[in-house]
Amino acid sequence: MSDLLDKGGVRRAFSRAASRYDEVAALQREIGQRMLERLNLVSLKPGTVVDLGAGTGVATVALEKRYPGARVVALDFAFPMLQEIRRRGSFFRKPCCLCADLEQLPLADASVDLLYSNAAFQWCNDLNMVFAELQRVLKPGGLLMFTTFGPDTLKELRAAWSEADGYAHVSRFLDMHDVGDALLGAEFADPVMDVDRITLTYDAVEDLMRELKILGAHNVTDGRQRSLTGKGRLLAMKRAYEHFRSNGQLPASYEVVYGHAWAPLQRRQQGVVRVPLEQFGRDPI
Repeated sequence: MSDLLDKGGVRRAFSRAASRYDEVAALQREIGQRMLERLNLVSLKPGTVVDLGAGTGVATVALEKRYPGARVVALDFAFPMLQEIRRRGSFFRKPCCLCADLEQLPLADASVDLLYSNAAFQWCNDLNMVFAELQRVLKPGGLLMFTTFGPDTLKELRAAWSEADGYAHVSRFLDMHDVGDALLGAEFADPVMDVDRITLTYDAVEDLMRELKILGAHNVTDGRQRSLTGKGRLLAMKRAYEHFRSNGQLPASYEVVYGHAWAPLQRRQQGVVRVPLEQFGRDPI
């Protein structure tokens, strides 16, 4: 069975999730805040910043406050997410929004000083293509800072489903070493990777599954079961998950991968023409 993502399914899931995403995105906000704090450790005065996979724009607003002189662009491939970002912006300053896919960026070469991406890369099928694109659009010496989720994410849910049937019910996640190798393959300079482990707890597995559905983060692999899951298999999964219960709570593990790297000061000429970022005004939607 294929573990490739159904990108159309991913887009539809996050489009449906946009209006309620902030209700259940506490973990994503916490990770994003930790990443923003890491920007204190680097000396950077960017003119152009792109928030990749911006979601509802929490980080977009924070980046605008951190870099008031910069042009900050929120990029997401789910259009309803961008509509939420526009609602979040102030009356006098609506964020610049761009609906696009990380794997095919409609941005000019060497046009961005800072690329920020919180928990988005796991929704891409070709990480090598993603990093090649990011390296292309960064200016020489520009910074890429990101988080994604590692393979121990939702390991309890994955194990419980494996006892119930043979279908993929949890999306695959990226190993930190594979991410680091992809950065080097894209010729990024001085990559730094590290991992943080966070455990959320729930009274019942239904609470976790409901939260994942509201987030739009449910399974969208090509190898997933396309029909409804029968009651028998669902009950078997719940029984298996109970083996993890501790102190009256069910755990849900998250392996958070942090990374940053710099665009090289010297780069190969690609000879590819892209739309200049300056052509995107502040009211594209």
